[in-house]
Amino acid sequence: MRITTCSVLLALAAAMPANAQDGTFQSKSLTPETALAAARAALESCRNQGFQVAVAVTDRSGITQVLLRDRFAGPHTVEVASNKAWTAVSFRTPTATLAEQSQPGRPMSGLRSHPRFLAAGGGQVIEAAGSVLGAIGVSGGPGGEADDSCALAGIKAIVDAIEF
Repeated sequence: MRITTCSVLLALAAAMPANAQDGTFQSKSLTPETALAAARAALESCRNQGFQVAVAVTDRSGITQVLLRDRFAGPHTVEVASNKAWTAVSFRTPTATLAEQSQPGRPMSGLRSHPRFLAAGGGQVIEAAGSVLGAIGVSGGPGGEADDSCALAGIKAIVDAIEF
């Protein structure tokens, strides 16, 4: 009796349990309402400090869900806030950290040539239970530290809604 390679493979395939989970995955995403709550809280935090800013919140894929611009925020703040959020979620790293890691002469310096990469403070990853849900970017404060403080206030405002 001769066993062919094909019959062995068929027998092995039949013995393996069919499991749909092996071919799919689930992920958590921010609802538009939660993204809006984060953006509003960040905007309010900046206003309370006397800053006119733009705030962008992206989903886990880097697509902007919410964009708010205060009435006197500069026109550049819209694109900068969006790119900070995109950068943070794309690299799963706060933009202030990336600013340090991508300085000229450092191994990650080449990232600065990417059109949307923005290496300045103000972009924060939104995470819960080890899952990246999105990011928030703020632009218009007097420096990256000020933008970061507002972004973190936005995240703090939604912690209860995103914990799972």
